[in-house]
Amino acid sequence: MKTHYRELTPTEFRRRLAEAPIAYLPLGTLEWHGEHLPLGSDGLQSEGFMTRLAQRVGGIVLPMLFLGPDLAKPIGDKTYYGMDVHGFKGQPPQQLDGSAYWVSDELFEQWVSAILLQLARAGFRIVVAHGHGPSTKTFASHIDAWQQEFGLRLFTCWRDDEKDGLGIQTDHAAANETSLMMALHADLVQMENLSPDPNDWPVAVSGKDPRVHASAETGERAIAMQLDRMAAVLTDALAEM
Repeated sequence: MKTHYRELTPTEFRRRLAEAPIAYLPLGTLEWHGEHLPLGSDGLQSEGFMTRLAQRVGGIVLPMLFLGPDLAKPIGDKTYYGMDVHGFKGQPPQQLDGSAYWVSDELFEQWVSAILLQLARAGFRIVVAHGHGPSTKTFASHIDAWQQEFGLRLFTCWRDDEKDGLGIQTDHAAANETSLMMALHADLVQMENLSPDPNDWPVAVSGKDPRVHASAETGERAIAMQLDRMAAVLTDALAEM
């Protein structure tokens, strides 16, 4: 079943839109996700989950974005972004290899606003956006205003309570994201790149230790739970149109 916008012919597009006018927007980055995960992990996870959701509920998956907002902090003559800055477990700020994604909040908001305008014009009624944490938070903070402006129903894939660890992208390159990547793209995960020493914390990894707590089974459990939840949310939204 073809679900990706870029692959559809107009005939296929019209059919999928008529069946379920839902657009899925993966909010990706090109960002350090530890030595064990690919730089595109944010988009790979959100696109993978959304593809499964579109196969169940209907709708069309947009190309993943790779730019997004994040913390920006000047230190000396350099500016550090996102995970460069946090210094977990006493790690100093440092430019992390491969991270090349940052845009200001204002530019990201303009970009997403332009995308939503085009999606509304194309006939979509519902948009689900999810992925990189700061991108998802920025999207969520504008839901009320953008719904009113564009006449769309807007959703992310986060729940109000994610304490069970089975959310979608609720840490940074730690147990949750690593488990999701193991379930969705096992061939891209290289756990052997991490030190086996439990006292040697992986650089710029935030959350439960992926060496101990990550598994494909955990990733599949999170995906299954969230597919059921989001399918119910979107089915209700379609019924209310």
